[in-house]
Amino acid sequence: MSLETSLILFKPDAVAKNVVGTVLSRFEAEGFRIRGIKMLALSDEILAEHYSHIADKPFFPSVRGFMQESPVIALALEGENVIARVRDLLGPTDSKAAAAGTIRGDFGDKEGDAKMRNVCHASDSVEAAADELKRFFKEGEIFA
Repeated sequence: MSLETSLILFKPDAVAKNVVGTVLSRFEAEGFRIRGIKMLALSDEILAEHYSHIADKPFFPSVRGFMQESPVIALALEGENVIARVRDLLGPTDSKAAAAGTIRGDFGDKEGDAKMRNVCHASDSVEAAADELKRFFKEGEIFA
């Protein structure tokens, strides 16, 4: 096993539904440790950087609009193989396809845009996590 730190973003739908604490409890129940946590409003610049892989797509303005509906909560979460394990806990990106018992299956949007309103973003690799953590946390905001 490998000790890793992942970025989790609680998206505006998680904040609006008041499920952040419940989801965070699931992460903690898995033995993961919080190394950093904060609430922030996302600027156009940070969203363009974070979503650079889709920033030129015609649907990006709707993604940006959604991610700016409310502040998000950024979480630096540490644990053994945390990146893969968190993604398993979340379930598929499309909440409509997520099984009951997964975070997206239990709390994701089943009626609207289930691929966007899916509770959390989570890093998908060690390399992505390193980049994303630097994007959302300044030096000194992640603790040992």
